[in-house]
Amino acid sequence: QLVESGGGLVETGGSLRLSCAASGLTFNYNSLAWFRQGPGKGPEREFVAAIEWTDGLTFYTPLATGRFTISRDLHKKTMYLQMNGLQPEDTALYYCAGGPIIASPVPGSYDSWGRGTQVTVSS
Repeated sequence: QLVESGGGLVETGGSLRLSCAASGLTFNYNSLAWFRQGPGKGPEREFVAAIEWTDGLTFYTPLATGRFTISRDLHKKTMYLQMNGLQPEDTALYYCAGGPIIASPVPGSYDSWGRGTQVTVSS
């Protein structure tokens, strides 16, 4: 089970740190990722960033490069997304996902999803 937290309301230029905690007796993910779904942007979830769980290799989509940083804590089985310089277009429901394929940008590649945490950026 994946549970996100850390969302909220911030002003333009502000920062937030999202967390995704994995619970359960087993941890079978090769990769964890962040996706988002913004208002009025259709049903497809947009890939933001991913991290290879064992080695910590990171992958970013252009929208995240330079502003967002993905990381993980192996002991806590928790993934993070530090978001800086937030803009109104970053307003979305942010989901974490876990799966066997490393850094896939395709939502269907992931077999576990959290319920999402809302990020709202005011202009």
